[in-house]
Amino acid sequence: MDQDVFDLGLLVFRCAVGAVMSAHGYNHIWGGGKIEGTAGWFESLGMKPGVLHAWLASIAELVAGIGLILGLFTPLCGAAVIGTMTVALITNHRGNGFFIFRPGEGWEYVMTLVAAGFMLSTVGAGQWSLDNALDIFQPAPGGPGLWIALLGGFGGAAALLTVFWRPESTSD
Repeated sequence: MDQDVFDLGLLVFRCAVGAVMSAHGYNHIWGGGKIEGTAGWFESLGMKPGVLHAWLASIAELVAGIGLILGLFTPLCGAAVIGTMTVALITNHRGNGFFIFRPGEGWEYVMTLVAAGFMLSTVGAGQWSLDNALDIFQPAPGGPGLWIALLGGFGGAAALLTVFWRPESTSD
């Protein structure tokens, strides 16, 4: 395989996922209802205190998005995508079916972003990245990227949900 074609594919993919995540973070802070609206929404999902989780998720999305675009600390940024989107899938999307166009928004979109974060954490940013230029986070089978994705991404989401998620009981 031509290394330049591979690196071009990774660059386009990183930039696309990075733009999506940055836009999410930006919108949560400055769009629509701003951070106060995001905090209220998070609180309604059972993420308490809502303002803490609104800031954590929004900053994680902004920083991860920018990092992915630059190809800087890619496994950590991928883990942030995994963590924030896993929490979103469980707290907001899982009960709404698969398709995003269903009422309440299904989980296909966030599942795809989780997979994208996992791929970027484990495969790395490629040669056209700051990770490569600075000689950090070079991918290796079973290497640190896999563990960062599993522990930081999925483990972080599980820990956050265990400690902070308190949804309203629906049974009477």
